[in-house]
Amino acid sequence: MIDDLGLTVAVPERVTRVVSIVPSLTEAVAVTAPDLLVGATDWCTHPPDLDVQRVRGTKNPDVEKIVALAPDLVVANQEENRPSDLDALRAAGLAVWVTDIRTLDGAFASLTRMLNACGLDRPAWLDEAEATWATLPEPPVRRRAVVPIWRKPWMAVGRDTFTGAVLHRLGVDNVLADADERYPRIDPAHLPPHDLVVLPDEPYLFTADDGPDAFPGVPAALVSGRLLTWYGPSLAEAARVLPGAVASAR
Repeated sequence: MIDDLGLTVAVPERVTRVVSIVPSLTEAVAVTAPDLLVGATDWCTHPPDLDVQRVRGTKNPDVEKIVALAPDLVVANQEENRPSDLDALRAAGLAVWVTDIRTLDGAFASLTRMLNACGLDRPAWLDEAEATWATLPEPPVRRRAVVPIWRKPWMAVGRDTFTGAVLHRLGVDNVLADADERYPRIDPAHLPPHDLVVLPDEPYLFTADDGPDAFPGVPAALVSGRLLTWYGPSLAEAARVLPGAVASAR
């Protein structure tokens, strides 16, 4: 089978053990086939009752522990995981499936392929998510936003990201969409003109008292990072919740 990077992956005919090293993919597999997952990162918080072996983080997975779990397939992401870790897993003889998700349509297609690689049919939650986004009304007015993801140092969403694609569908144009980097460092005092700041609660936990203060006079939308940045079962909820969160920021 061919993954999102165009790499041939020797997926076993029958997949019974999966390790996920991306929280979004963990939730996607666990909701679709609860007994399939045997390992996930320390940051994989959904489903809340997930009970599997933990293999550290997305950027520092415990390769030896993953190998010891003897998975039939490891699912990963081009942005979230380091090539060196994925190469180490491949060198240990494991099949590694890498997703590359940068748009909403891309998410629906990529998740379908990834779940198929796990031996799973396209689930109802994915059909619901795609239908919910497809029927979302076009926003009457477009807004221009900066989307910080970290404060020490300040960093924000830049070019070619899934987060930017989600916001664009909501009528919010990322003013840093033409940045040279996907997550550039920024100075809040020197940004292109914008009329909104979108502050997710992960990876940095922005709150009403920590974040808006750096953008005086600009309306702030405090949103769930999971709804804004995850691709998986949260997609349908994101389509229902995020439009109101953005519209209420005045």
